[in-house]
Amino acid sequence: MNIHEYQAKALLRDYGCPVSDGRIVLTANDAKTAAGELDGPLWVVKAQIHAGGRGKGSFKEHEAGEKGGVRLAKSVEEAADEANRMLGHTLVTHQTGPAGKQVNRIYIEDGSDITSEFYLALLVDRVTSRISIVCSTEGGMDIEEVAASTPEKILSFSIDPAVGYQGFHGRRVAFALGLEGKAVRQCSNLLGNLYRMFTDKDMEMLEINPLILTTEGEIKCLDCKAGFDSNALYRHPDIVGLRDETEEDPKELAASQHDLNYIALDGEIGCMVNGAGLAMATMDIIKLYGGEPANFLDVGGGATKEKVTEAFKIITSDDNVKGILVNIFGGIMRCDVIAEGVIAAVKEVGLQVPLVVRLEGTNVDLGKKIINESGLDVIAADNLSDGAEKIVKAVKG
Repeated sequence: MNIHEYQAKALLRDYGCPVSDGRIVLTANDAKTAAGELDGPLWVVKAQIHAGGRGKGSFKEHEAGEKGGVRLAKSVEEAADEANRMLGHTLVTHQTGPAGKQVNRIYIEDGSDITSEFYLALLVDRVTSRISIVCSTEGGMDIEEVAASTPEKILSFSIDPAVGYQGFHGRRVAFALGLEGKAVRQCSNLLGNLYRMFTDKDMEMLEINPLILTTEGEIKCLDCKAGFDSNALYRHPDIVGLRDETEEDPKELAASQHDLNYIALDGEIGCMVNGAGLAMATMDIIKLYGGEPANFLDVGGGATKEKVTEAFKIITSDDNVKGILVNIFGGIMRCDVIAEGVIAAVKEVGLQVPLVVRLEGTNVDLGKKIINESGLDVIAADNLSDGAEKIVKAVKG
């Protein structure tokens, strides 16, 4: 689960991390009041969406201007005007895709005099099963660009959980960033607080980009992106309360509400599978036969008829889906339950695209009998390879 920048900065503040004073704006009428509560003389007006690259983005609407989602203002009136020009408009960045995201929240904060910009992040390293620290002197840039063009400017190392964070970790980062004097101690303290927040809140990713050094020699978190392990949210009702469902894919949101594992992709063949490994194999074989999967959807081992029905409805709600492949290997999951769910869903939402069904395992004969006697226009498949070949052929005509 992701949260907005202003929410992440509130967490940073709670953990003693240096951030600028700021105010959140939800309506145009609040903009001037919020800006007036800050000291100035420079105000930074930031669009709040769950995507990076806001400063380099552009708004679809002509009247919103093309100055991006991060703007500077030199007066309260100008800050309020910039906020009003962004609210309700669609911001397009390299991470949102061409559709963009509507800006429903604006964050106005005090400006900072910047001497240097750095990159700092804490991530879960899946290879070592440890928390990794990544830093670079190239702040304000996409870390992927830095890694591709100047990898020597990136320092990355992991922290042994048996030892935890130690002061030398922070000094290693500070020296890599070229910090001196009191900024070294500040960097070490900051990193310790970030590590504590990361572990306390079961985070998956914490990115400070940029981390800045001010003209007064102070370090400060100028921007922040935070993501949390969804499987651990039951331990953090305070974090769940920060969720902004308007920023999430409606199909993925509906799937989470029915305990389905769903990720939208860019292809044309919808997949309904039980088991993450089988789902990955299904997507791979669809590509092998020349198609592109439109989603990852795992209905799980204990799916009910109702859950299967919802899964089918989610798949068919995607306008890009030109065909559907149901691939079930019944162990805990019974093939007759899947068959009943598919039939119930088709009767409810209709079937406008080709449907290929491959069933194998527990109650497979009963499942096939239910499908065959349903009167549905279903293409039967004998195995996974046969199913993939048939759905790709059906979609491509």
